[in-house]
Amino acid sequence: MSLSHPLLPDRHPQGDFFVCDILDAAPKGDMGSMEHPIFSLSTKPDTRPRKYEHNNISIEIKPSIDGLATVHDRDVLIYCISKLIKGMNEGLEPQQVIRFQAADLLKATNRMTTGRGYDLLKAAMERLAGTRISTNITTGGQEVFETFGLIERAKIVRETRDGRMQEVEVKLSDWVFNAIRAQEVLTLSREYFRLRKPLERRIYELARKHCGRQAEWRIGLDTLQKKCGSGSSLREFRRLVLAIADQDEKFGHMPDYEIRYDETRDTLIARSRGSVGIEPREDIRIPQLDPDVYDMAREAAPGWDVRMIEAEWRAWATEVPRNPEMAFLGFCKKWYHRRGRP
Repeated sequence: MSLSHPLLPDRHPQGDFFVCDILDAAPKGDMGSMEHPIFSLSTKPDTRPRKYEHNNISIEIKPSIDGLATVHDRDVLIYCISKLIKGMNEGLEPQQVIRFQAADLLKATNRMTTGRGYDLLKAAMERLAGTRISTNITTGGQEVFETFGLIERAKIVRETRDGRMQEVEVKLSDWVFNAIRAQEVLTLSREYFRLRKPLERRIYELARKHCGRQAEWRIGLDTLQKKCGSGSSLREFRRLVLAIADQDEKFGHMPDYEIRYDETRDTLIARSRGSVGIEPREDIRIPQLDPDVYDMAREAAPGWDVRMIEAEWRAWATEVPRNPEMAFLGFCKKWYHRRGRP
């Protein structure tokens, strides 16, 4: 393998893995369709709290002194989720407390099994336990405030003489455990763990969720930046995305989806490689819009290709709006307010 290849070496070949959207554990219609970048892209301690509001629901993500849990820390959750889903598929009752060999997790997630690898795993569990998510939900006519960690606790059950952990015990939070029990999961390519850059992993996650089995998915760079939780300027973020797209065009290293950048529309394009099959997206079917709405859309976003904005809106939408025409016009107004004339 060339040293310039963007993928990490495949240290320990493995089988299927699963990931769930933690917020899918919320009552459907409230927060199940919400998305927020819970995990930090930074390789340095990220102590920025994050807040998101949608339909009178708010979610706040607060870091500990060690910083927010990172995209790479998510490996621990993916491993736990995969173990529970595998057991459930075999007819076993899922347990909120999971025990496993540390070496098994390190191998499964393509991590180093050196002393450094064990140290990084300890730090990951500390950040997962320290990151707190606070949200308000309305159920049964009452507003309920809830706060939880990504994991409730982690314990090293045994250590070797040189201090390396052997058996680890993790207790998942109720919220995360409920998401797993609902089995609202997606299968991940094992090549996911070979992606070096946190941004590559986040782009893959978004493509896996939004493109799924469709032939193609598009998203504007400013919207993508918000979904990724990047703290960079839009110009720097664009440079990072372009570098990933250029590498994927050269090496074809991104799993399941071909990643390209459309410079004329400042848009990321994810095209299915066919490895997860291609079928129409079934969860969100926004009906065709009234033809008269396009004239109003052109007034709301003068100079812009409203059909292109419509495609962006459909890709961005996470639920079918009650009034699609008004929702589309509102999106056009925000589009023009952020960008002005092309």
